[in-house]
Amino acid sequence: MSEVAIRTRSERQRWAQPGGRHDRLIATANRLLPLSIGVLFAFLVMAPLTMGGDASFVLDKNKVEVARERLKIQRARYRGTDAKGQPFALTAGSALQKSSAEPVVNIRDLAAAIRLSDGPAEMTAPTGRYDMDSEQVNVAGPIKVRGPNNYALDTNDAVVDLKTRRLRSTAAVTGTVRQGTFSGDSMRADLEARTVTLDGNARLRIDPRK
Repeated sequence: MSEVAIRTRSERQRWAQPGGRHDRLIATANRLLPLSIGVLFAFLVMAPLTMGGDASFVLDKNKVEVARERLKIQRARYRGTDAKGQPFALTAGSALQKSSAEPVVNIRDLAAAIRLSDGPAEMTAPTGRYDMDSEQVNVAGPIKVRGPNNYALDTNDAVVDLKTRRLRSTAAVTGTVRQGTFSGDSMRADLEARTVTLDGNARLRIDPRK
């Protein structure tokens, strides 16, 4: 073995021998590393409290504004059956339900399809409020009903009961049927029987050509 190799091995032996520099370095690291970690942790905890330009605040959960929109759906569809067991379907361009505890859905671009004894009928309206418990649609504004045999009913501000297939106005009403136009303080319509009952200041203008 060369003299250089012997000298290198001797230095390594002295470095690794008990009580040597290696042992002293390890002992020092064992003391300093935990202390350094403790100092760093204390700095991270205290830094947000000592940094300038920051502001602290208390948030009252009772005063936090809660988002009003709980559930909003595009192209929604609701299905059910009427009192005779016949199916109906209610579709919407968009539907908004404020709370899961509230069964009322605000609908835009409303279209309801119902089955009458002599064929299908469709009801359309720009907006409406659908009560899923009672299965009634409250329409504030124009509403159109189209049925078999060219049956047509155009009116405003009405409540449609999808189970009984009846319609009633909630305010003064004007409308159109095949025979002509009508108006009154209120109205009740049976879509199945094709009857319209006007209450208060009832007026009917008949078109002889129809």
